[in-house]
Amino acid sequence: MKNILGGDLADCSHDPKTGWHRDGCCNSVPEDVGNHSVCAVMTDEFLTFSKAAGNDLSTPRPQFLFPGLKPGDQWCICAARWEQARAGGAAPLVRLEATHERALEVLQLGHLQAHAYDEEADQ
Repeated sequence: MKNILGGDLADCSHDPKTGWHRDGCCNSVPEDVGNHSVCAVMTDEFLTFSKAAGNDLSTPRPQFLFPGLKPGDQWCICAARWEQARAGGAAPLVRLEATHERALEVLQLGHLQAHAYDEEADQ
């Protein structure tokens, strides 16, 4: 599995466990019609934007083993939703090394790089 930079795909998050396969990785496969390939770092702005767009990611859904997300959580999101958020000024930061190359079917690399998450600066 490759990331958008051409390297090996890194894990996105195991707490909470993310990914279309819930394996901690944004490994998007053809069966994943939503293209959950972008490893995003949640923000209040994005969570509010996503909820308004019809996808409430902040409310826990125990019946689906979904804990609900909060700012700082990392989660594999749909490439198209990330682009909608970018166009709306609410794009979350992106972990480039953990974003699957399939994201480039929908997104421009430069846009993703402009929103790159700097893990060292966050520590």
